Amino acid sequence: MEMKKRALVSVSDKSDVVDFCKGLVANGFEIISTGGTAKALKEAGLNVIGISEITGFPECLDGRVKTLHPNVHAGLLAMRSNPEHMAQLEKLNINTIDVVCVNLYPFKATLERGADFAECIENIDIGGPTMIRAAAKNYQDVAVIVDPKDYALVLEELTKGGVTLQTKKYLQYKVFAHTAVYDSLISNYLASQLGIEYPETITFAYEKAQDLRYGENPAQSAVFYKEPFVRKGSLPSAKQLWGKELSYNNINDANGALELLKEFGDVPAVVACKHANPCGVGTGKDIYEAYMRAYNSDPVSVFGGILAINGEVDEATAEEINKIFIEIVMAPSYSEKALEILEQKKNIRLLQIDDISARRESSARDMKKVYGGLLVQRYDECLIAGEDMKLFSTKAKVEESVLPTGKTKTVYGNGVVTKRAPTKQEIEAMMFAWRVVKHTKSNAIVIGKEGRTTGIGMGQTNRIWAAQQAIAHAGEEAKGSVMASDAFFPFPDCVEECVKAGITAIIQPGGSIRDKESVEACDAAGIAMVFVGERHFKH
Repeated sequence: MEMKKRALVSVSDKSDVVDFCKGLVANGFEIISTGGTAKALKEAGLNVIGISEITGFPECLDGRVKTLHPNVHAGLLAMRSNPEHMAQLEKLNINTIDVVCVNLYPFKATLERGADFAECIENIDIGGPTMIRAAAKNYQDVAVIVDPKDYALVLEELTKGGVTLQTKKYLQYKVFAHTAVYDSLISNYLASQLGIEYPETITFAYEKAQDLRYGENPAQSAVFYKEPFVRKGSLPSAKQLWGKELSYNNINDANGALELLKEFGDVPAVVACKHANPCGVGTGKDIYEAYMRAYNSDPVSVFGGILAINGEVDEATAEEINKIFIEIVMAPSYSEKALEILEQKKNIRLLQIDDISARRESSARDMKKVYGGLLVQRYDECLIAGEDMKLFSTKAKVEESVLPTGKTKTVYGNGVVTKRAPTKQEIEAMMFAWRVVKHTKSNAIVIGKEGRTTGIGMGQTNRIWAAQQAIAHAGEEAKGSVMASDAFFPFPDCVEECVKAGITAIIQPGGSIRDKESVEACDAAGIAMVFVGERHFKH
């Protein structure tokens, strides 16, 4: 039998499919199609062979079974260079299929519109993945297209004599990338339905957002990928209003600023970040006051930094920002005048992020790639143990125990561990500093007062260095400030530095074998100290 050139077309995304099929017909192809695609092509005036004419069997089970038939799959999988394969096709009166144009049931779109479980399951494609995988396996003989963006390339090569082997290999790759993403969306959805937090095997689907100018350093190439479902208040949801494209470091640093900003909810707040660490944080009655407090926290480090702002940037705030070099400003909105002012600087990037203060979705996970593996954990969403503000007015329970060495160990519960309880003003400052230290690289110490940081020490290999760094940055502003430590004090030396600097209150997790020494040092100096029982290491 003489083999006819045939293309099988069945798509959920019908973008440009009519023009593509017209091009196929112009190149001598017969079109086989199914369901809604066949209807659309016929309405456009194209001759279409229904799938039932090929299979000799009607579509059934509400369309669940259409293409799952030997007359289809033999036509896809027969190797044209294999005489036995071709002889079998002739004996069985099966025609080859040389082009497959298929994209799958819209499972992702079904999830995005909040469909129920039954509808989601019904939108899991069976015949489509089977066809495109079969065609891709036989790539040397079949061109398989899953992305409408590839229609033009295929038609161009067909008019020149045929789709090249290199293009077929490229299309093969796109098929298996497509099905891998599709299956990962399904498996992750089913895991979430079953409450499986950490499955035995894990797959993630990410979509390319943009090429980056370079990585952490100019010699490193880099790309930014985004999750298939855009999360509110995230960088992939940002709309860039002004400036050159972002770099790897820009995105990493900006993410650090965003994560900290979310701690302040609806309270007007500004976070200044450098190298994913806060260098100045301020809150206030409005965004202008919050910005000035953040800026004055560290006018040196903020230069070349990133600003995350949880309210509209107004003219007055824009005027202040424009006085220095800032890499990125992120905010939910900008006044018209503010944009005019900020766009005077060609090197600044302005990002608009709607719902910038939106909390993370419960399904989100923190991931860190290591060479040969992946670390996955829940995000650190807790602030203090049980989120119980009563800790600041409750005396901690104290228990004495004898160690095997014969020494006595004093164990403190959560609450006020010193003779003096913190004042209302100190409590507000402690909670402010505690929010900031949670998002500062360990070992981390943050000191602050009156809705602003006064000094930050981060990323040190011992806690006393972090304390000394924070106090040195604060200078005279350390006096009257409070201190937050992301983990316990192993020795009383940090308290001793607080005494010298004039710090009046300390918030820390507690839990050191030598807590008693730090408590006694605070009592001797009249410093209030509260244990909250929740560590916040950040690496």
